[in-house]
Amino acid sequence: MILFIKLIRESAVFAVSSIVANKLRTVLTLLGITIGIFAIISVFSVVDSLERQIRSSIAALGDNVVYIQKWPWAFETDFRWWEYVSRPVPQLHELDEIQRRASTVETAAFMASTSRRVDYLGTSVDGVTILGVSPDYDQVRNFDMFAGRYFAQNETQAGRNVAVLGYDLAENLFRDSDPIGKTIKVFGQNSVVVGVFEREGMSGFGNSHDNVMVIPVGYLSQFVNVNLERFNPMIMAKAYDGISNAEMIDELTGVMRSIRRLPPLADNNFSLNETSLLSEGFDSLFAIISMAGWIIGGFSILVGGFGIANIMFVSVRERTSIIGIQKALGAKNYFILWQFLFEAIMLSIIGGSVGLLLVFSGTALVSYIFDIDFLLSASNILLGLNVSAIIGLVSGFIPAWTASRLDPVDAIRSTG
Repeated sequence: MILFIKLIRESAVFAVSSIVANKLRTVLTLLGITIGIFAIISVFSVVDSLERQIRSSIAALGDNVVYIQKWPWAFETDFRWWEYVSRPVPQLHELDEIQRRASTVETAAFMASTSRRVDYLGTSVDGVTILGVSPDYDQVRNFDMFAGRYFAQNETQAGRNVAVLGYDLAENLFRDSDPIGKTIKVFGQNSVVVGVFEREGMSGFGNSHDNVMVIPVGYLSQFVNVNLERFNPMIMAKAYDGISNAEMIDELTGVMRSIRRLPPLADNNFSLNETSLLSEGFDSLFAIISMAGWIIGGFSILVGGFGIANIMFVSVRERTSIIGIQKALGAKNYFILWQFLFEAIMLSIIGGSVGLLLVFSGTALVSYIFDIDFLLSASNILLGLNVSAIIGLVSGFIPAWTASRLDPVDAIRSTG
């Protein structure tokens, strides 16, 4: 053990001496490794951040929730768009039928949306998404409250003029004042703010509550026809615990066909969407992006690997006489081999570390400027260091093996 520690120490001294003595050559050699690691880890950091954000958005949709809509989330290869165009959209009265007939559905909710200007005293926010929701929306959609409360059951059933605001919308309207109990105007009518959603951050599917105003669907229906397609009506059904989505989808298919009185041989005129469709699609997308990152960074790493091999051959030639002296004093082949291998690995890790430092700086800058969750994860740091070490090991092996096999007499006679 002591011999091994001494071997590492002496190898490190030789490596550092070589790096310090040839600064420019070292910098130029490591540039390829630095660029390669920067390219690969940058792509992986972007993919990880997007994947984390998208999966968080998918989780908010609910993994045991089925969305009854006009259009499917995933299209088949023989997609016949003209048949989908003629489909009817979900209707509010169909929600009651689903709740009455479906035994696998624990709860269900209807939702329609539009956009309007929201006013509070002298402050206005244009283009706010207004969601009209039925009772039990809070049982289907996952969210937390930052302040106040969600609607009471009687408020949604009666279509009262109450509202729950997204975090960012409330901040823009009220600044530093407490929004709870305040009266805002939408559709030219007064609405009382009863709650504010917890901030959810940017969503990959536009389903974040941060900039929305949620009101009872009965209240929204006083101003618009929520059953029209331009208001994007949908029904969300949540299964009982222990009931799979496949079971609920089978039952909902029969229930919806019955509600719409479809003949036995007629195709469904509705879509039953679930989050697994999104997850499967994004899994393949992320795999392709990751592969692209390896390909892009691989070329730079390949160039960097050749650079390290070249600098190690030069180092062996410059230190041939020193190798001969070491062997004459009793140094074993494995000592010489490890000495040069350690130098190659150390060079490569330094280059990779610089690349990781650039990625860290870039992620911190992007997160600060754009206020998004963009981080360099510990797994990506370890990946970058491991790839760097492997490249150094592979690139430096042949020069190190060549050095370890030198004849001590010939090596001492060498002039370098």
